[in-house]
Amino acid sequence: MITNAAGALALAYLLDLAIGDPRFIPHPVRFIGASINALEKRLIFFLKIFFREKELFRKQFRRGTVERITGTLLVIIIVVGTWGITFFIINYIAWNSTFFTDILGSLFIVWLISTTLATRELIVSVQSVIQAVKQNNISTARKSLSMIVGRDTGELENRSILAASVETLAENASDGIIAPLFYYMLGGLPLAMAYKAVNTLDSMIGYKNEKYLNFGWPAAKLDDIANYIPARITGLLIAISAVLVKGVAARQALTVMLKDGNKHTSPNSGIPEAAMAGALGVKLGGPATYSGLKIEKPSIGIPCNRLTTSKAETALILTIITSILGFSIVTILLLIRESL
Repeated sequence: MITNAAGALALAYLLDLAIGDPRFIPHPVRFIGASINALEKRLIFFLKIFFREKELFRKQFRRGTVERITGTLLVIIIVVGTWGITFFIINYIAWNSTFFTDILGSLFIVWLISTTLATRELIVSVQSVIQAVKQNNISTARKSLSMIVGRDTGELENRSILAASVETLAENASDGIIAPLFYYMLGGLPLAMAYKAVNTLDSMIGYKNEKYLNFGWPAAKLDDIANYIPARITGLLIAISAVLVKGVAARQALTVMLKDGNKHTSPNSGIPEAAMAGALGVKLGGPATYSGLKIEKPSIGIPCNRLTTSKAETALILTIITSILGFSIVTILLLIRESL
C-alpha cells in the first residue's frame, strides 16, 4: 500500500489530468450529493412535524433560528460523516494488508484522491465553451456554459459568455484545484474529501433564496471559512503564473487582486477573479441573471483589452500553470514533512 502522501498525490494528479471525471465511473461527490438530498428531505420533514406539535417553541423562537439549527445539523452529519468514512476506508485497507489488497487498495486511494481534483474537467469544460464561441455557435456555447455556471445563459452574447467562462476558471481554480490540494496537505485524503463535502453542500443548499436563506446559511458560511485561505493562495498563484506567460501583466494581476478582490459579494470568489482580470487586462463582473432574477454584481478589473477568445485561452493557460504550481508546492512541502 502507498504510504507516501506525496507519491500518492503525484499519481492522483496525473490520473486527474489523464481521465478527469468519466461519467461511467461512480464519483464520491455524487454519493455526497445524494446523501445531502436524502438527509435534507428527512430533516425538513421532522422540522415541519416539530413546528406543528410544538406551539410553545414556535412562539419562543423564530422559524429562521430553528432552520439554521437544522441546517447546521445537516452540515455536521455530512462533513463529519464524509471525513469518518474516508478515514475508515484508508485504515481498513491498511489493516487488511496482503500483497494483492495492497495493490488494489493503493489504486483505490489514488483514485479517491484524484476525485478531489478537477483540473481536467475544468479545462475541458471551458475549452468547449471557447471553441463554440470561436465557431460563432452561440447556442452550443450557451448550453456548454450552463453546465458549469449557476447563472442563466439563455440570453448571453459572446462577450458575456467569455466573461462567465473566465470567471468560472478563476473561481474553480480555487474550489476545484488549490483548495483540495491545500486540505490534502493539512489533513490527508479524509480532510480533502471533507472539504469536497463542504463545497458540495454550498453548491446544493447555500443559496440566498426563500427556501435556503436560513436552512442553507450554515453551509454557505462554512464554505466561506473553508475557502478563505485557498482563494487567496489561488490569487497569488495566478499572479505568479502571469510571470511565465507572454502578453499578460503579473504586477497588474496582484494590484487588481488587492484593489478589487473584495468587491465581490462572496468574500472569496472575487480574489482569484480579480487576479485573473488584472493579468488579462480585462473587465469581469457586472450584471448577471440567476433563476430569472437580475443581480447587479460589481465590475472587477481594468478594461485595457477586449475580452476575446484569445484572452480566454490565455486564462486557460494561466489556470493550468496555477494548477501545476499548486501541485508542485504541496508535493514539495509533503516531501519535506515526510523527511523530518
